Amino acid sequence: MRIWKAALLATLFCTPAAAQRLPTNVRPDHYDLAFDVDLARARFHGTETIRVRLNAPATRIVLHALDLEFHEVTIDGGGARQRAEVVLDQSAETATLVVPKSLPAGRADLHIRYSGVLNDDLRGFYLSTANGRRYAVTQFESTDARRAYPSFDEPALKATFAVTLTIDRGDTAISNGRLVSDIPGPGDSHHTLKFETTARMSSYLVAMAVGDFECLEGAAGRVPLRVCATPGKQELGRLALEMTGEILTFYNRYYDIKYPFGKLDMVAIPDFAAGAMENTAAIFYRETDLLADATTASPATRKNIAAVIAHEVAHQWFGDLVTMRWWDDLWLNEGFATWMETRPLAAAHPEWQLGIDEARQNQAALNLDALASTRPIHSNAETPAEIEATFDLIAYQKGASVLRMIERYVGEDDFRKGVNAYLAKHAYANATSEDFWSAIARASRKPVDRILPTFVNQPGVPVVDVSVACDGGGHTLSLAQRRLSLDAARPTTAARWQVPICRKYAGVFGVSCTEMRSDTATIVGSACPSWVFINAGAQGYYRTAYPPEMLRALAPAIENALTPAERLSLAGDEWALVSTGRHSVAEYLTLAGGFGMERTSGVLDEIAGRLAVIHGRIAGDRERPHIEAFVRSLLQRLFGELGLETAPADSDDRRALRAVVVETLGTSGNDPDVLVGARTLVDRALSGGAPLDPSMATTLLHASAKRGDRALFESLVAAARRAAAPEEYYRLVGTLAYFEDPSLVERGLERVLGDEVRSQDAALYLRGFLGNSNAGVNARAWTFLKAHWAELLPKLSISLADVGLVGALSSFCDAGTRDDITAFFAAHPRPTAARRLRQTLETIDNCIALREKQAPALVEWLSRERPF
Repeated sequence: MRIWKAALLATLFCTPAAAQRLPTNVRPDHYDLAFDVDLARARFHGTETIRVRLNAPATRIVLHALDLEFHEVTIDGGGARQRAEVVLDQSAETATLVVPKSLPAGRADLHIRYSGVLNDDLRGFYLSTANGRRYAVTQFESTDARRAYPSFDEPALKATFAVTLTIDRGDTAISNGRLVSDIPGPGDSHHTLKFETTARMSSYLVAMAVGDFECLEGAAGRVPLRVCATPGKQELGRLALEMTGEILTFYNRYYDIKYPFGKLDMVAIPDFAAGAMENTAAIFYRETDLLADATTASPATRKNIAAVIAHEVAHQWFGDLVTMRWWDDLWLNEGFATWMETRPLAAAHPEWQLGIDEARQNQAALNLDALASTRPIHSNAETPAEIEATFDLIAYQKGASVLRMIERYVGEDDFRKGVNAYLAKHAYANATSEDFWSAIARASRKPVDRILPTFVNQPGVPVVDVSVACDGGGHTLSLAQRRLSLDAARPTTAARWQVPICRKYAGVFGVSCTEMRSDTATIVGSACPSWVFINAGAQGYYRTAYPPEMLRALAPAIENALTPAERLSLAGDEWALVSTGRHSVAEYLTLAGGFGMERTSGVLDEIAGRLAVIHGRIAGDRERPHIEAFVRSLLQRLFGELGLETAPADSDDRRALRAVVVETLGTSGNDPDVLVGARTLVDRALSGGAPLDPSMATTLLHASAKRGDRALFESLVAAARRAAAPEEYYRLVGTLAYFEDPSLVERGLERVLGDEVRSQDAALYLRGFLGNSNAGVNARAWTFLKAHWAELLPKLSISLADVGLVGALSSFCDAGTRDDITAFFAAHPRPTAARRLRQTLETIDNCIALREKQAPALVEWLSRERPF
């Protein structure tokens, strides 16, 4: 990328907005919220009383409000009631209440009558639909509570909440508190539900759902549990109900504080922008992340539902009980929940190999964080758009990866002690990064408060160069760190980390760890090991660079001496060095050649992903068939063992391994036997024959679509319309993006303009096409997106939808499209996606550079290993 373009983008997409934090002279203590919900007219009327404390006399009180119509405001204070004038500021999303006489310091009560529209934007208080019925649902994180009720809508301004809902007779409602009364009226067609006052919590955690929901009931100890869904779907929540009981029981053992909110409801929402939302004691989910048919759900779906539930329930402590003071510390919520979600699952399901999932999360964070356009975990965020943009891999996956590294460094017991001390000290209140790492440092008596800031407060990834020298029966290990840069021409800030380094040696049992405090370090040891592996356990947040002789020495140990997570980490590190140009793609292919009989699906999938890049982005038309032949020969023996169809005795990972092998052979291998065999099985299933095994269904459908015709396309659409379970529906619809026939690509894209693709799914649906570079599917999708931007914009304005869509454009690898993307978003700016756009353009530039750097080495390797 040219430097002037980067500067232009900064101007176009990052124009500073005025800070929108409220004045600090008023704090809320309690809200009484009453809503009269009119589903037929898609409106609501609100009456609220907010008890506040003024720390000094004032004639003005500023709070948040957006898209609300104020009818009457009075304020009680100092023994008198005054009518307040309301001054709205749309750009700041605030309402200023002005009274003629000064209110004294101390308590005041704000009485507000107002109304609003149940919008179709999937944020605030909005309208959802299913089977001809309407539902009123909330989604307030991060700054949308102000769209439903005038509020002090900042995470540090915690209060208690008492919610009352007047709704249609025959409907029910769910909120944060237990239902304490259900009274008929007003009138014959309504009833009024009053909910228990909540614990102190932030405004964005208030939740309401209104409609004809039906629920399954259970319990975890003394905590009542419910899983709720629209009529006819509640039985699909039975798996989730069982999982939630196990997860909550685990957390009650892990934390010194038992589940603090009385009851726990989990609600599947027909239209929901996020995957799930951790509203206190009333967690809302997309249907696909909560509901599944227990008799047909694939292992991947079971694991996904369990992980999402574990993540959201973990938030009840980290996020709800203790909340970050401001959004710049979002990682304290999301990074911790991402770290914690695997703990109860690993305890209950060791066969799921959650350590591999953690290693893959680590790789995803490292890959993004290597970009010059990355950000620190702790990043300034003032406006709603800036705050929304912090919900990214850095907050989630990098935050979790750093926590795993620190836990390994201090030990599980001391880390847990620090976590519980942190929660106890800040319960029902707020905290900062400094509060967290100070608690871990005190509990462990290790310098966590010196290590963590180097990973939290600065961007980027350290790469640790390693060398070893043997002399006189001993060895010296030399380490040097610097910031990893994928492009030497793109400037990055200098950085130094305090890096916990764990390593293991040939012939030595156990792991040795030390802290690397400066740019270089030297470790002296006895004996001369035949190999050394840095980042033992694969939980360090850094890349390792071995010289060729150390990598060759390590090769014999890969299969037997390294754990699956370590093998995955090694493969990821080597690809990162290929991306920088320090290592050759030929070296990577030689390394990959040793993974042909890899038995862990996640490890092989890491290799397969890089082979796909070599096949699709580095290889030219002349070289591509030879890469395909290499992939087929690499996996031929494993495929011969596994085949296309599942055996009853197969473990979950063996099933997943088969899916990886078949997917890779069908794409990077272009294997005709796989493609024909997959289509045979799919046609048989769609015509009423033997159903596809759930663990293979997605893979077989994708392989069939590659050469699929209109008959297959229409059969998939028809089957999706009949699908009862969310997993089945999304599997079938997602396959439409894998057709390569140009007419069917257009047919698939046109579906997003109609009603069959819900607003919540539009961006995800389009991302499937934009991410498919085979046969130029992504180019057709980009042309379609530009041509229909105005029509699609209402669906793409859903929270973070545009961020994901812009990210999918990183599948391109040519300068012309990069320039086109730049020009398009200059004319159609998306503030929330500003950073993601910079990352996408940088990724495209890096891809172009990767091809230029590595294509000659690929040609040379192929001419030597697989002559043309």
